[in-house]
Amino acid sequence: MVTPSLKGKTLFITGASRGIGRAIALRAAKDGANIVIVAKTDVATSKLAGTIHSVAEEVVKAGGQALACKVDLRNPAEVENAVKEAVERFGGIDIVINNASALAIMPTLETDIKRFDLVNQINSRGTWLTSRLCLPHLLKSSNPHILTLSPPLDMSAKWFKPHCGYTMAKYGMSMVTLGLSAEFKEQGVACNALWPLTTIATDALNILGGDPLKNLSRTDDIMADAAYLILTQPSRECTGNFFIDEDLLRAHGVTDFAHYAVTKGATQFAADFFCTRFSSRALRLSRLRGKIRQNRLLVCSAHSAPLGHAHFW
Repeated sequence: MVTPSLKGKTLFITGASRGIGRAIALRAAKDGANIVIVAKTDVATSKLAGTIHSVAEEVVKAGGQALACKVDLRNPAEVENAVKEAVERFGGIDIVINNASALAIMPTLETDIKRFDLVNQINSRGTWLTSRLCLPHLLKSSNPHILTLSPPLDMSAKWFKPHCGYTMAKYGMSMVTLGLSAEFKEQGVACNALWPLTTIATDALNILGGDPLKNLSRTDDIMADAAYLILTQPSRECTGNFFIDEDLLRAHGVTDFAHYAVTKGATQFAADFFCTRFSSRALRLSRLRGKIRQNRLLVCSAHSAPLGHAHFW
């Protein structure tokens, strides 16, 4: 039996300078993968840790090869140039991770057009654009995958009422997944989405609730491990799925999740936006609502999710 591996595969990861994107990059690098680190941050700041260059160094130390590309996903020319650089450096692209996402959690009358445009341009438009520009190269790969970090589609009004603009942008990413999975199924390009069961401890939590919420979260390693399982599947046999991280790992025999908890020994975790089901282990974000600071926006890669089983579409 051949052990699944990403050795020699080229991953084009947006929003890879920190958080979940970085975690997925480092997990793949352990196999000896080529990582194209696509993000805006090329100089460290006091507010946000990590740059495309610091992650590139980590990738090389982990055993992979790295290409750092400073890119604003709102600029098609910059994305196109990054794709060209990746192909010139590594000979092609095998995997696309649509991880970059803008967060704007606020009601309609508090959302100005600049913020609305930003979240929609980066989230849904950025996901479509990145996928579109990489597809000609993915079609040449022996096992092509597009993995987008977005939630299962649930058109309940409750998800639109508190932050309509953001929900539109996030669901737009899921709609790209749904559409491309059908459009490119016959060509063998896998298009799937992945969403966490609980809140993930990334920089976005500084906006959503700070340490109280972080202590109820899991580390980004759980998303990296779940992504790895998806990306090592045969692309023609695994497409059109909306996976939930814990459910996917359980389906592959994982039973111990304690090491993913930010707080050692934690038994309860926060279920964030778009949670369709809850368990005794999950706390509704509404119970933590007083911790949320409104009217802030951050381009980041933090996500949280429904509690339950993987969704297949």
